[in-house]
Amino acid sequence: MKHLLATSISIALLSLGVAGCSEKQAAKEVTQDAFVTIQGQDLIKPDGTKLFIMGTNLGNWLNPEGYMFRFSKTNSGRFINEMFCQLVGPDFTADFWKAFKDNYITREDIRFIKSRGANTIRLPFHYKLFTDEDYMGLTTAQDGFARVDSLVDWCRESDLYLILDMHDAPGGQTGDNIDDSYGYPWLFDSEASQQLYCDIWRRIADRYKNEPVILGYELFNEPIAPYFENMEELNSKLEDVYKKGVAAIRQVDNNHIILLGGSQWNGNFKPFKDSKFDDKIMYTCHRYGGEPTQAAIQTIINFRDSVNLPMYMGEIGHNTDEWQAAFCQTMRENNIGYTFWPYKKMDGSSFVGITPPENWANIVYFSEAPRATYKEIREARPAQAMARKAMTDFIEACKLKNCVVQEGYIRSLGMK
Repeated sequence: MKHLLATSISIALLSLGVAGCSEKQAAKEVTQDAFVTIQGQDLIKPDGTKLFIMGTNLGNWLNPEGYMFRFSKTNSGRFINEMFCQLVGPDFTADFWKAFKDNYITREDIRFIKSRGANTIRLPFHYKLFTDEDYMGLTTAQDGFARVDSLVDWCRESDLYLILDMHDAPGGQTGDNIDDSYGYPWLFDSEASQQLYCDIWRRIADRYKNEPVILGYELFNEPIAPYFENMEELNSKLEDVYKKGVAAIRQVDNNHIILLGGSQWNGNFKPFKDSKFDDKIMYTCHRYGGEPTQAAIQTIINFRDSVNLPMYMGEIGHNTDEWQAAFCQTMRENNIGYTFWPYKKMDGSSFVGITPPENWANIVYFSEAPRATYKEIREARPAQAMARKAMTDFIEACKLKNCVVQEGYIRSLGMK
């Protein structure tokens, strides 16, 4: 009898637990009117007011780029990791990457961005963060969802919207260092890479389908560099590959906007022929250099007007404060929101600058030295103690409290 009573109590408690879980899960369900929506060329917030995107990119955090470390030849995430392993060994390198991810962007950084007047953050990420491929010190159980989960929480606390940008897609979508590829946009020729890209986006969308903090999903960054003889053939495949990604997301998520960038540095929108295949599409362009005038982006404006959908400048920057201020005015006049690139790096042209630690020049020297043979690696490698200390000191230097706030840069963006 005691056994039956205990069993009955256990079943009752289990039922309560299941009910509690169901209620908790149900509480996460939100209606579509909780999300940013599209109305013609405007983005509309849940309260019915217009959202004009102003913000920054968290570049380098989850997709390292060489120039932000002052590296030149060693310019992609894969090259940087290989160089660090040659410099200080794979185990120390793995520890460095964990500390880097823990400290380069934190809750304090997000609060700071919000305090300066931003309303949106774009997060560039590497597809490998959602696989068991070797990346940033991990070979299994990558921490992509854990990192994005934390950022979503921080953005919610600071009332910021978040755009998720697959900056590095399977196979490579660009064919240059910025997508950490092998020098060609293999994504467009590989069914296996396209399937992986779709699978990852489906998983991401399923996890965040009820998260209104996320403004939208940018399927991949700056597809198809202009270096290839078959560029037009590749361009002709762009929209179809985008459609595959959209279809994968829509299997699990009908709430979020999906962002599509043009080919050739997000500047060529001629490959797009069908703007009506989904009812939550917006487009994203990039611009570095040129005159800060409407004439410089007139073809982008013309495309935006022809499809009557929102256009957003996902990346812009690396210029003088005066140029940036003038271009921001041009974008405001033409209803094109913007996130400047990047938030943080060594030197200027960012919200905050990292001061290179002592002996960082020796790390840079090794990154630029010939390392094609083991003999060359041995001859170029500096003292271990010095190299490890410089890398450890970099982690301290990259913390917001130790960065230099670029006040003129921030004001040039129309922020404070």
